[in-house]
Amino acid sequence: MKKTAEVVIIGGGISGLSIAFNLASMGMRDVVVLEKSYLFSGSTGRCGAGVRQQWGTEMNCALGKATCEIFENLNEILDFEDDIEFKQGGYLMMAITEKEVEQFKKNIELQHSMGIPSVMLTPREALDIVPELNIEGILACTFCHKDGHANPFKTMQAYAEAARRHGAEIYTYTEATGIDVVEGRVKGVQTNKGYISTDKIVIAAGAWSKHVGELAGCDVPVRPERHQILVTEPVNPILGPMLMSFAGNIYLQQEPGGEFIMGFGPAEHETYNISSTWDFVETMCRKATRYLPYMKNVRVVRQWAGLYEMSPDAQPILGKAEEVEGVYLATGFSGHGFMFGPITGQLMAEYILGLPTTLPIDKLDVGRFKRGELIFEPSVV
Repeated sequence: MKKTAEVVIIGGGISGLSIAFNLASMGMRDVVVLEKSYLFSGSTGRCGAGVRQQWGTEMNCALGKATCEIFENLNEILDFEDDIEFKQGGYLMMAITEKEVEQFKKNIELQHSMGIPSVMLTPREALDIVPELNIEGILACTFCHKDGHANPFKTMQAYAEAARRHGAEIYTYTEATGIDVVEGRVKGVQTNKGYISTDKIVIAAGAWSKHVGELAGCDVPVRPERHQILVTEPVNPILGPMLMSFAGNIYLQQEPGGEFIMGFGPAEHETYNISSTWDFVETMCRKATRYLPYMKNVRVVRQWAGLYEMSPDAQPILGKAEEVEGVYLATGFSGHGFMFGPITGQLMAEYILGLPTTLPIDKLDVGRFKRGELIFEPSVV
């Protein structure tokens, strides 16, 4: 294991690996990633892997649009010999309350102002996209054909391989157990396998980011939430887009292999429990068959749970920690870490290297919570 590094990234999920690749490809040497377990073991390996541009805040629309453009070219960017399986079948958003319809109208106006090709649809028009959809109770829909989903395992594999080719070191089963701070500056990281001297660390540890921050004396205001998900047996391809309803509290998509992946909230707060429950399966199946009645004959194969790392406004925290020089934060994605992973890596690498960032991230700094400048997104499950 290296004894010194220019930067140590704590967390081997999509954010940490993307930051490592971008830093290394931009010329930083001695980039180290610490993952306390195996790659894919954390939240990225347990996510639904959706990627969308349809948001209700300018910040998220900008992040979603930029990250989607990266996903479209990621096989080439990372020189990946396999395929991350980015499928742009679109997202079909379903409004089931009048309040949602009004919000969708505002969302569409914002999205169009930012060049996002979303459209407003009547329920009947939505049947042209999903003919099997039960439109009873649906008042309106929006659709963007650029939205989609990818394979999270292959995406992380692609980033890991590319980061290593550019000289980054990725240490699995290597846990950060202490962060050495002297006179307000980072000096190194103690791990269960030895000490690494560094003056820069990036906390990209997902739901464990708060605990990692405490090692350096930094307050990282995130908390864990358990979210459950299930997958069905593969069946013939029948669903193109991701189906999503905010008020109906559901997301559902069909993978390229024919399996359906689906989930919903509410979540269990302040827990690191990632066990699954039968109640979830029952409720999830009722929700799925309400919108796609034919799914009553599709068998569930597996279920699991993962952790969101929730920030106070459910928006990412990007930038420097306030208490210690040399600590950078890339956390608080609140269930959207995978889809924002590619652009996060680019933005954080630019920021750490002192370069102008492709998108402004000053409003996503950790200090916004003390200033009362929270960014609330109206369009989340």
